[in-house]
Amino acid sequence: MSKCKKEMTRRTFLKTVMAGATLALSGNPPLLQAKEEYDLVVISGEPAAATKKALETLGGISRFVKKGHRIVLKPNMSFARTPEFGATTHPMVVATVAEACIQAGARQVLILDHTLHRAELCLERSGIREACKNISGAHVIAFQERKFFKEIKIPQGKILDRVEVIQEALESDVLINIPVAKSHSATGVSLGIKGLMGLIWDRESFHSRLNINQALADLATVIKPQLTILDASRALTSGGPGGPGEVKKLNLIIAGTDPVAVDSYGVTITPWYGRSFKGRQVEHLLIAHQRGLGKIDTDQLKIYKGTT
Repeated sequence: MSKCKKEMTRRTFLKTVMAGATLALSGNPPLLQAKEEYDLVVISGEPAAATKKALETLGGISRFVKKGHRIVLKPNMSFARTPEFGATTHPMVVATVAEACIQAGARQVLILDHTLHRAELCLERSGIREACKNISGAHVIAFQERKFFKEIKIPQGKILDRVEVIQEALESDVLINIPVAKSHSATGVSLGIKGLMGLIWDRESFHSRLNINQALADLATVIKPQLTILDASRALTSGGPGGPGEVKKLNLIIAGTDPVAVDSYGVTITPWYGRSFKGRQVEHLLIAHQRGLGKIDTDQLKIYKGTT
């Protein structure tokens, strides 16, 4: 080998070594630090800390929220119940998500629901308004007048061809669903997809005139949250959706971008009415899965489980 060739080889070798050393010293070796992506994140801990860690593990709220965005958070605050009843989303879960959105640059965060009980009592007793009152740019609103709803078509609807939805939710840049884990007399459980009924005007028709499970699947084809965060800090395992009933403290937060997967996992976290179920045994979840709206078999999901 010629002297020139030897020098070139040595020079190339040293250059490669130094480049590797620079990456190591910078703490950013791209292959070693690539974040793993999960279908679901399940975090055990107190509500605020567990919610914060769930968001971080999913890649941070900035994965969903960009500077200048208008965000809608949809917790369950339909009932004039304090958090101990398990009928409404824990206020600290909602406040943690709202604060994270503002810190990510959101210009406005609307926390809204179409309440079943009197609006003022729901906002007060749920504790959500109080928890969010010092978050600049966040507003907690209960809608109970039809003028705030807008009719939209459901092109893929099987039994629903149109529905009236809170206009603010339709016009948001990002919709984050924050349901509470609870039982329900008509659907077995009320989790994320069932919680979407809090965005529509005519809830009564789902219960009286329509097959509620088919109607929920229809609704899920047009209302698609970018993120679902299931508050399972406690679960109302009987007497739902309003309670009173048996409340189990589970200290869990379950989060993901697939609403069917989040709900299907949520079904398995505790017995409901004294019986254990899987997602496929909940009719509206099975229909939603069969219509391509998400994954239902939790053993096929990549799940991160952690504690705070």
